[in-house]
Amino acid sequence: MARQASQQKVQNGLDFSSPLDIICGVDEAGRGPLAGPVVAAAVIFDPARPRINGLDDSKALSAKKREELYEKIVDRALAYCIASASVEEIDTINILHATMLAMKRAVEGLAVAPTLVKIDGNRCPTLSIRSEAVIGGDALIKQISAASILAKVTRDRMLVELHETYPVYGFATHSGYGTPQHLKALREHGPCEHHRRSFAPVREAHTLFFGSVLPDIAPEVLHAAETLGGDSDALAF
Repeated sequence: MARQASQQKVQNGLDFSSPLDIICGVDEAGRGPLAGPVVAAAVIFDPARPRINGLDDSKALSAKKREELYEKIVDRALAYCIASASVEEIDTINILHATMLAMKRAVEGLAVAPTLVKIDGNRCPTLSIRSEAVIGGDALIKQISAASILAKVTRDRMLVELHETYPVYGFATHSGYGTPQHLKALREHGPCEHHRRSFAPVREAHTLFFGSVLPDIAPEVLHAAETLGGDSDALAF
């Protein structure tokens, strides 16, 4: 069972960190798409390595720049971890809780234990480490910017690989987001196993092609839901 942690939100310019803290930045990629996993990354900088210039919210950077920074981050970080929550987990525990699960996995997978976790957004996963939610943190805190880039590049690469198996959907172009091209492909071909059936456009296409019966939930996915702290809405679609 996940251990409870004190969680604080950074608001009005307040900063709860100490100069002695080992700060870990956390961010995710892929909450909004209709297909593919949600990916999270956690990054701790190495104070002995050169500073990485150009870090920013991954969405504000070109794909080429993200790739360049990705290589610098993994080379110079003291520790980093990239984790994900599967489509099946998203459809079982909803996208919010799946995102928290991916973030939790990323933090717990670090080879170095941080003393403070700073997370982009307004909510923290349940952690055994002090954590702070920072709204807009991917553009404000460099560790979060770095995590944003690792998560985004990793997920984009996953969708490019997925495109090789399912080229009719155009995953390499839109990374699973609900573009007109993607929605048209769903209407024409129906969803594949990597589509999120808890998302309305996919659910509608699934009903159209296969009827209303959805796949069974695997026991290991239900177990993952139980680790999220027993929220009453954790199984809501």
